[in-house]
Amino acid sequence: MKFIHLSDLHIGKKVHEQSMIDEQKYILRQILTIVDEENPDAIFIAGDVYDKTVPSTEAVELLDKFLCTLAKRKKEVFIISGNHDSPERLSFASDLIELSGVHISPVYNGEIKPYCVKGVNIYLLPFIKPAHVRRYYEEKEINNYTDAVRVAIESMNINTDERNILVAHQFVTNASRTDSEDVTVGGLDNVDAEVFSPFDYVALGHLHRPQNCGSEKIRYCGTPLKYSFSEAKDRKSVTIGEIDENKNLSVRTVELIPEHDTVELKGTFAQLKADTTHQEDYVHIILTDEEEVLDAVSKLRGTYHRLLKLEYKNSRTNSRGNISAVEDIETKTPLELFEELFTEQNGQEMNEEQRSYMQELIEEIWEG
Repeated sequence: MKFIHLSDLHIGKKVHEQSMIDEQKYILRQILTIVDEENPDAIFIAGDVYDKTVPSTEAVELLDKFLCTLAKRKKEVFIISGNHDSPERLSFASDLIELSGVHISPVYNGEIKPYCVKGVNIYLLPFIKPAHVRRYYEEKEINNYTDAVRVAIESMNINTDERNILVAHQFVTNASRTDSEDVTVGGLDNVDAEVFSPFDYVALGHLHRPQNCGSEKIRYCGTPLKYSFSEAKDRKSVTIGEIDENKNLSVRTVELIPEHDTVELKGTFAQLKADTTHQEDYVHIILTDEEEVLDAVSKLRGTYHRLLKLEYKNSRTNSRGNISAVEDIETKTPLELFEELFTEQNGQEMNEEQRSYMQELIEEIWEG
């Protein structure tokens, strides 16, 4: 069976208040061309289809057109909701839509039954939190995201003698994040890769940089477009996979070329004003001039028509230093971070009663 793995379309997204809808139309047309050339048996869209739980009209129209085009090509499409999506809205009329070969995961209800394409079982697991799973498996010990995903997978009763693929939207421990993703303090949303061992391929969404997690069997395909300047040097792509009757897996990528690139440029005002290489790209400019240039943004937009961000980096800004706590935000628990803040503001450490109350409050907020 041959498949195309997509995720994190984030249709309707804005980057620094700039709508990406036209860029998304362009890249989805390019993906359709790849679909025609590759002729896959299945297409996976692993969550964060929309950028917001209540998407704009033009975002809904764009997804509708994309899915209708795939349906006309008689492609089997499998979609799950991500943390940016509303599972209820995304799965509206899914039973009716399924008649066209577009399969959308319902709101998680404790039961996940597989689809079968060319002898391969395909399981759809939408983005879940521990509270979502605990509701249906009260007898199970579910203390974190790894427990939640493990219990959800165990309930699938997978036959490992057969070929099995999972489409999921979670953060696998030690994977590489970018600035355009939602970051959880303390790594509370981490899922250990070992929970996915029953599957021959796991088509992941959530992280925006293409990457394998331990092996090519567990993979993030990444976003089709660059959604932050931290991704400026990334190469976006579509993941193509094939799995044969003996469970042999081969994975490769086809690069996606945006209509307008996303770049970071650094130099003096005079240097950058004279450079016309990236006139039509989305640009983050870092000026190294020691003195601020009057009305620099307006002047530079005459050269860089899609200038989205401008900042200075010089001896003055370098001397201001950085806040070190931000650098290890993902290695500390929310309670540890709050304890540091409490100590700094009050000149004393939290007592056990305060610590216990805060831990309960953090868990209550996170579960909600």
